[in-house]
Parts: sequence; C-alpha cells; structure tokens
Amino acid sequence: MSTATTTRLAPPVLDLDARLALADAAMSARLDQAAVAFEVNTAHLPGADPVPHIAETLPPALTPAAAPSPYQTPIADLLNRARIRMQTDGWCRDALFDESGAVCPIRAIRLEAHGNRHLADDACVYLLDRIQADFTWAETIPSWNAAQTSAGPVLLALERAAHHAHTHGK
Repeated sequence: MSTATTTRLAPPVLDLDARLALADAAMSARLDQAAVAFEVNTAHLPGADPVPHIAETLPPALTPAAAPSPYQTPIADLLNRARIRMQTDGWCRDALFDESGAVCPIRAIRLEAHGNRHLADDACVYLLDRIQADFTWAETIPSWNAAQTSAGPVLLALERAAHHAHTHGK
C-alpha cells in the first residue's frame, strides 16, 4: 500500500496595498448597494429627487484678495512675496520643493522673481545676510534651512530680510 504525501502550501500573505484594494472594492460595492436601496426606498415620496451632490449645496469658495505689498523696493517686495508663497504653499527642507508643492526659501524667491535671476540672487544675498546676523554658524541658506524644525524661523528670516532690504532702498 502506498501512501501519498501531500504538501500543504501556506496561504498567500497579502501586502498592505492588496488589502487596501480589497477593502476599497468591498466598500464601493456596499456604497453602490446602499445608493440603490435609498433610491428604491424613497421613489414613492413626493418630490423625491436624487440627492444633490455636496458641491451643489455649498456656497462658492471665496478667494481672498491679495494684500498689497508693504514694500515698494524690488528686493524687499520680492522677499515679501516669497514669504507669502511659502505660507501658502508650505515649507520644505532638504530639497527645493516636495511632492505636495511645499517650497524652500530659495525656490520661493526664484518662483516669485519670475525668471529675473539677478533679482533672485540679490534677494538671496539679503536673506543670507539676515540669517547670518542671527545664526553665525549658518554658512548657506540651504544648510540653515535644513537645520530648522518648523517654518516659523524661515518665515521670520524672510520678513526680516525684506525689512532690511527696504531700509536700504533695495
């Protein structure tokens, strides 16, 4: 009499992405079923229109008007716009920008200079001057930016650099 040996395979282990895809598919099916059930259960009600999409029920979003720059000199105005861009887009360290659109101070200055490389370079000089006035160990803007743990000191440095450029008529 021969004995057959069977090997049992371990069940496959799904990675996180596969498990999330399965959960998403299951939830989508349940939501589709719930939508059909809702339509069936409310079809007999007078004035039963489909449920409006949430975007149709909200008022339009207001876009704040840009505040006029307090600086009339070109470098000070550029540094102020770079500070506002960083507040709006977010702060990034260890790179010019990240996947979410956040920017480092140099990138913010270059974007706001709109291709005027000389103006951007002059603004970076004023920014580095203000940084080194407060942080004597800082050799470059990127090295100082990488040492920061939040956007606060970076925004403050841009504001101080704008004020410094303004007081020097730049």
